[in-house]
This record gives sequence, C-alpha cells and structure tokens, in this order.
Amino acid sequence: MSSSPQNNMTHHCKRLGWATWIVAATLALSAATGLVRAGQTGLVFVGSGHKNISAFWLDMTTGALRPIGEVAQMEAPSFIATSPNRKFLYAVAEGNRAERSFVNAFRIDLQTGKLTALNRMLTGGSGPCHVSVDQKGKAVLVANYGSGSVSVFPIDKDGALEPMSAFVQDRGASIDPQRQQGPHAHCFLTDPGNRFAFACDLGLDKIMVFKFDPAKGLLAANDPPFASVKPGAGARHIAFDANARHAYVSDEMASTVTAFAYDRQRGVLSEIEDYSLLPKDFKGQNTAAEVAVHPSGKSVYASNRGDNSIVVFGCDPDTGRLTFIERDSTGGKTPRNFEIDPSGSFLLAANQDSGTVVVFSIDKKTGRLQPTGNTVESDTPMCVICLKE
Repeated sequence: MSSSPQNNMTHHCKRLGWATWIVAATLALSAATGLVRAGQTGLVFVGSGHKNISAFWLDMTTGALRPIGEVAQMEAPSFIATSPNRKFLYAVAEGNRAERSFVNAFRIDLQTGKLTALNRMLTGGSGPCHVSVDQKGKAVLVANYGSGSVSVFPIDKDGALEPMSAFVQDRGASIDPQRQQGPHAHCFLTDPGNRFAFACDLGLDKIMVFKFDPAKGLLAANDPPFASVKPGAGARHIAFDANARHAYVSDEMASTVTAFAYDRQRGVLSEIEDYSLLPKDFKGQNTAAEVAVHPSGKSVYASNRGDNSIVVFGCDPDTGRLTFIERDSTGGKTPRNFEIDPSGSFLLAANQDSGTVVVFSIDKKTGRLQPTGNTVESDTPMCVICLKE
C-alpha cells in the first residue's frame, strides 16, 4: 500500500528538520508570489519632462536597472515624491500658467510598479517644480517656481489629495536683473523632525522657514522667518543630515553648496561656509542642481549642469564642514536630479538632455563613486526616485 501524502510530508519534515522545512516552504511560497523580489530589487520611478512617468526594477546587488515601462501619463511630471508608507506617489505638472499647474496623486502597485491615478489639485501658483511628502505622510508640499509661492495639501486615508490647507506667496527680489526680479520658490520640504518646513527661493536668495502643523497642514512664519545665502547665489534645494544637526543648500546660480548648522528645536539655520562645485580651470556656463546627504551622514553630494558632474564631499558630523573628495562625470548631459537609494549603496543620476539614467555604486566608507556600467535610456529624465524601504 502506498503512503499517504500526509505521511510522506511528515517523513520529509522529520528528515529535514521542521525548522529547515519551514524556511524552505516559506522561500518557495515567496518565490511563487513574487515576494522575494522585494528583498533583491528596489522600485525606481522617473519623471519625464514630457508626458509620462516610467518605472524600473533596481538590482540591489549589481545596480542594474530593468525597465518596467511607462506606468502613468500626465503633463510634464518634472518632480515626483513618494509617501513614507510606500503606497502613494505624487507628481507636479510644471505648467507655465496657474490654470495648467497641478499636483497629481497616484496609488503604487508594489508588485508591478504600475500607478493608478487618484486625483489632482491646482497648486495655487504657476510652474510647480518641486513636491515632497512630510515625514508622517500626512501632507504634500509644493513649490511654485514661476509665481514664487508654496502650498500644502492634506492627504486622505486613501492617498488622495484634499483641498489646499495652506498657501504662502513670497515677496521681494535680489541682485540679478534677469533671474531675480521676483520670487522663485524652488524646493519645499520638512525637516527630519517634521516640526518645520523649508522653502528655498532662488529669486530671493533665501530659505524661508515655517512652523509646520502636519495634523492640519498649516504653516506659520518661524522666528526668524528665513535664512540667507550670498546675494546672487540662487538657493535651489536643501538636504538635511539624518540627525538634523546640519543642512546643505545647492546654490544654482553661484554653483556652490552652502552648509548650515541647524537648531532643530527652534528651526534656525546658521551659515557655516559655502563650497565651490567647479574646478578652478572651468570655463563655460554651469548651474548647480541637486544636493543630498548620504544616509550615513559621512558624505554630501551635489550635481553640476554644464560641467555635468557629481561632486563628492566628506562631511564632519560634529562641525558640518565639508572636504572635497572627488568630482565624477555623470556620463551624460545636464544631471538635473539624482537619488541615493535608501540603503546608501547606489547613486542614480538623471541626465536630462542626454536621456539617460546612470547608476554608480557608493563606497560607504569613503563616499566615493564608481560607475557600475549600468545605464538606461529615459525620456528626458528630470527626477528619479527610489522607493523607500
């Protein structure tokens, strides 16, 4: 008489040991359902300057990018952000008029990378160029470059945008007659403690500082209400270290990075020093773009459009001061944006004018970059986001 399936399983489990069998069964089930992929790959989204958002799988061992394809269509998704719970993506449509300037909400399918549109809201200004989600996933923050304003939208339980809860119009000008005749908000995000919100305004050479209420999505001017960079520098983006002791601002027009000490209890930025991003013999036009701090806090990175490079600085965690380490070609033209994956293993550079996303590995001890040889084509990549773990 043949053995029953139950007897065969019992015999098999005794021979292997229950613990071993459970692990093997779990891995088999995970492989069958696609869950193993979450431990081996990351999900990457790229915003295009045209009409689409595309997605890729990032191999966390080799840095290879495998295309998923176009996952959503919308007008000019120039900057994108994801929620802390990994369920939602938000993208601004960089319209040249207020009536064409939207922030869009999508639901993320973690198994396929596909996006499902939820809703959209007018941003309250023109030319939105930056979007972020607060640390608790309660609100979306938008910077309107064209009109020089910022806005906040609460997020409902299903990820959709609720009506605007706060709006601030910047006022003033700075010294450059072509680019600084009025305000141009270029970045808007919260600090790691989620108590304050910071808006870099290129037109004013200021970082506007607000007290932030995540529960209601409200803003109130901080005291002092702003910090400044050097006249004509053009503050573009800001990045905080993980401990919220220092912040770094990319100065688009001066091609510099300004380091600040940060008082996280009061929301106050105090300038330490600024650092050039260009070689001394550089000739031609250049504008600084993205800035980021490595998750370890040991390195700071900034990109050059013109020199087409990523500059790597070592960072003193006690003083916040930077030390130049190296300058690496991005292997393309106009690196408007780059992203460090959540593990700190890879840097992905989006070369807007050459239509490529190039992957570098990061030496976590030194911060140095090494090309992985992995490059993919993308339609005018203007923003690249690695889904947070």
